[in-house]
Formats: sequence, C-alpha cells, structure tokens
Amino acid sequence: MVLETMRVIDWKRTMQFRNGRITRRAVLIGAAQAGVAASVPSRYQPSLAAEPSASLHEYLVWDVHGHLNTPGDTPRERIDNLLKFADRMGIERVIVFMGYPWAYDPSPDDVRRQNDQVLQAVKRSRGRAFGFAYLNPKHTEESLDELDRCVRDGPMVGVKLWVAIRCREKCLDPIVRRAVQLKAPVLQHTWYKITGNLPGESTAADLASLAARHPTASFIAAHAGGDWERGIRAIRSATNVTAEISGGDPTAGVVKMAVRELGAERVMYGSDFAGRSFASQLAKVLGADVPENAKRLILAGNIKRMLAPIFAAKGIPL
Repeated sequence: MVLETMRVIDWKRTMQFRNGRITRRAVLIGAAQAGVAASVPSRYQPSLAAEPSASLHEYLVWDVHGHLNTPGDTPRERIDNLLKFADRMGIERVIVFMGYPWAYDPSPDDVRRQNDQVLQAVKRSRGRAFGFAYLNPKHTEESLDELDRCVRDGPMVGVKLWVAIRCREKCLDPIVRRAVQLKAPVLQHTWYKITGNLPGESTAADLASLAARHPTASFIAAHAGGDWERGIRAIRSATNVTAEISGGDPTAGVVKMAVRELGAERVMYGSDFAGRSFASQLAKVLGADVPENAKRLILAGNIKRMLAPIFAAKGIPL
C-alpha cells in the first residue's frame, strides 16, 4: 500500500493550467498528494539522482561491453558506425566481442568466424577497439586453440563467454587456467530471469562458484546478474569478480548499491551497445549518488587496471 501510494504525481505536473491559470481542482489535488507523500516514511521515498560534478566530456570513458550489431554490411562498416556513435558521447575506447549472426550454442567453426569478424573490426579501429575472444566451453579443446589463436598469437585481450553452458561446469576450468596464463580477464554473461533462464545461461552465483575455483583469475560479471540486487549480493564474497552494469533500464540505485556492497574498485561501466544506448547506460553512473572518484574508476579506471598486465605483455600502451 505504501509503495502504491508513492506513485503520486509530481507537484509541478499536478498544477495543470486551464486558460493560462491554475485550476482550484489542481491545487486541491496537489495539496492532498503532497500531504500523503509527507506521511510516508522516508525510507520508502524515492531519492533523486545526483547531479554530475563534471560534464560528460570531462570523464575518461572506456566501454567494457559492445557488439558488432550496428548498421553496416561488413565488420569494418559496423565498427566505423559504432565509433561514430561513441564519439558523440565522448567514449575513448570500446571492447567488442561476438560477430554475427549470433547462436546460443555455436559450433567451433561459427565461433572462429565470429572472432574473425571482431579481428577485422579491431584492426580497422586503429587502437580504439579491443577484442575479447568469444568461446563455447562445450568444445573445450577447440576453445583452447581459439584462445591461443586470438589472444596468445593475436591482438585480443580477454575472453567472452555467453549462454552455451553454465559457467559453474568443470569444462570451463582448462579455459580459465589458460586465460590466467595469458593474463586475460574473463567476461561472463550473467542473468536472473523471472521467466526462467536459457538452459546454458549463467547466473551471478554460477560465476561466483567458478571464481572460487580460480582465485587468481579476473572475472567480469556482465549485466551484474540482470536482477542486479540479487546479482551483486551473489558475487559480494568473490573478490576476483567485478560487476559490470550494462544492459537493462537506466535504473537509479544499481551503481550506488554496487559501490556500497563491492567497493568502487569492483564496478565497471559497459553499455551492451547496440542492444542498449551509450547514453542510457552512462546515466546509471553519471547520475549515481557515489563519490566523484568512484565514477572515474567505474568509467575507465578499473578496466584499465584489469587490462594493464596483458597490455604490458603485448606492448599495448594504456
């Protein structure tokens, strides 16, 4: 009942004008609603998003989560469009993975084809885009070969895992061990769906289980588990897992809770572009009620720190 009551109309919106004058009915309705809202305990009242203390273009932004599903007939055209849109929002670097079309359970040949598309895009970007190698852990040996091809012998700097198999399964262990050897972080899609997950779709708890078996690996929980309150709590004790806040609506509170529960050093910005816009996902960070230095870590500092070892090994300047 209290939560329903909080759906009151803002006072300024209530003051409707009729022929340029505020109506008596509007005044009475507005006064009544204001009185009801005042009677609701403060813990139930919505808080306003914080005003950024710096303009967007004063922040350094690296986007941790992007795809080649922008307009274009080739990977080169698609990355050109992605970077054009990124420029509008002042985004300096992007991480991209998965080519097209997508498949929930891709074959090794399909995985290789998609990684080839990302490799073309990365080359075209002239240093603005970095690639993560997309793998299907069901095919463990082929995944190890592809990891060597794309990361050890190629320019990619991380691993992307999607929904072919839940990441708690043992077949992921050799892949994670190889990623650690290569200093490559592992980004895992995580989600809790109210309608039920796909058969191979991982939750944040699945990732926490995998992370516990590999304490020296660096993991990124993409989407912070979807149901972010549940997801953030699931990875709270897994100190080698960072929450990435891409996807979903630009909901107030996600970044504030993540910083409170995990610490600012374990939260990253990503957009899931072009499934979501840069602007809507940046709003989660820029409007968050967190310290300014936390925003700067989330927008770029944390991913730069995570990638520093593999960048140094490959001679890539930060």
